[in-house]
Amino acid sequence: MNQSPTTSTSLLFYYLFSLLSLHYFIDPSLAKCHVDDESGLLAFKSGITADPSGLLESWKPGTDCCTWQGVSCQAANGTRVNSIMVSGQPNKPDGYLSGTISPGLSKLTYLDGIYLQSLNISGGFPVALFKLPNLLFIYIEDNKLSGQLPANIGDLTQLVALGLQGNKFTGVIPNSIAKLTQLTQLRLGRNSLMDRIPDGIRNLRSLIQLSLEENQLSGSIPDIFSSLSDLRTLNLSHNRFSGKIPPTISYLAPKLTYLYLGHNNLVGQIPDLLGMFTTLDTLDLSSNQFTGVVPKGFGNLTKIFNLDLSRNQLVDPFPEMNVKGIESLDLSYNRFHLGQIPKWVTSSPIIYSLKLAGCGIKMKLDDWNPTETYFYDYIDLSDNEISGSPIGLLNRTDYLVGFWASGNKLQFKMDSLRIVKTLKYLDLSRNLVYGKVPAAITGLEKLNVSYNHLCGQIPASKFPASAFVGNDCLCGPPLPACK
Repeated sequence: MNQSPTTSTSLLFYYLFSLLSLHYFIDPSLAKCHVDDESGLLAFKSGITADPSGLLESWKPGTDCCTWQGVSCQAANGTRVNSIMVSGQPNKPDGYLSGTISPGLSKLTYLDGIYLQSLNISGGFPVALFKLPNLLFIYIEDNKLSGQLPANIGDLTQLVALGLQGNKFTGVIPNSIAKLTQLTQLRLGRNSLMDRIPDGIRNLRSLIQLSLEENQLSGSIPDIFSSLSDLRTLNLSHNRFSGKIPPTISYLAPKLTYLYLGHNNLVGQIPDLLGMFTTLDTLDLSSNQFTGVVPKGFGNLTKIFNLDLSRNQLVDPFPEMNVKGIESLDLSYNRFHLGQIPKWVTSSPIIYSLKLAGCGIKMKLDDWNPTETYFYDYIDLSDNEISGSPIGLLNRTDYLVGFWASGNKLQFKMDSLRIVKTLKYLDLSRNLVYGKVPAAITGLEKLNVSYNHLCGQIPASKFPASAFVGNDCLCGPPLPACK
């Protein structure tokens, strides 16, 4: 239902390649590969040490390179190669293409886009890219490039998009990146970059996406956003940023759609100005040190679908949200005392993930009747004071993947629980569950039913003793044998 980042990135590549093809691609029967282009492409192939999926199998000397898989040509300036797109399959890592990017790639002087995704390309930042005067788009993502980003990366002044996320780059983000004033996308996430964000990024006034997540960036988030008002996506999550959310972030309010600041060390109250971000689809402020109340202005976020405020120090009251439907909500482990699951959550027809662990909920689960349960993938109600039985709820979910309800007062017969084929994670520990452990647990990946009132022989499974301890009379492996 919800796409993974890898899937979304793959779709982006194919979309971009389709656009390029529609705009530039010419009839293969009329194409004739330029000698420099063939030489540059074969040089690229020579740097590839393994191609188990045969992605470059069609790249053969003496054939028209405009017909080679992943190669696009344009008719302008003669028939010249203008883009290379080679993409691996993330679910088939044994089929990844491996090797380095040959300096001979510099012969492709009309290349405007290079798209190498989910491969095993290693080495440093490819120096050949500095010799491509028409290069506009660099997407070398989910590979194994390493070393530092070149200090002169700002010399690529014509770039429209720089995508290097999912590699192994270290060191700092070079100050010269401020010279890339044509950039609309800067994607450096999932590397090991450190130190501060250069203030010069304020010069990149055309940015639509700034993604620096999952690095080791630190210091305060620079107050640079007054000149970045076209941003739609800002992702600074999973770093080491400290201090408060800078006030100039308010300049992003008219257009920003995705804001990820989770998993940092940000402090203070959530700014009231975030209530102005009426175009937000996703807001993630999780795992920081925010205190105080959630602004009442959050009621203005009528278009929000994904909200994660978990693992902060936020307190009551939580504002009433005016949303037609929320897809995912996580308020876990703050200092809320919600009492009930909010009505605006219960009425959502599209929700797939609900996480309200440790939210001070005191209710009988049998009394909760959500409008729609069909889409639920994840439900986490751990560490509340919820009584009753989840059987009615879970019997209405056909595609549930995870259900966590440890540390409550649930009381029901476990062998009456329907375990759907999609369910992989089940935690009912520290409740009042009785009966037997059903044989269907064998299809789960993780299980915890410890500290309940279960009895009988445990079905053969892979789970450790810790998943079953503290019950009345369970027996059989991994616990002592039944008498």
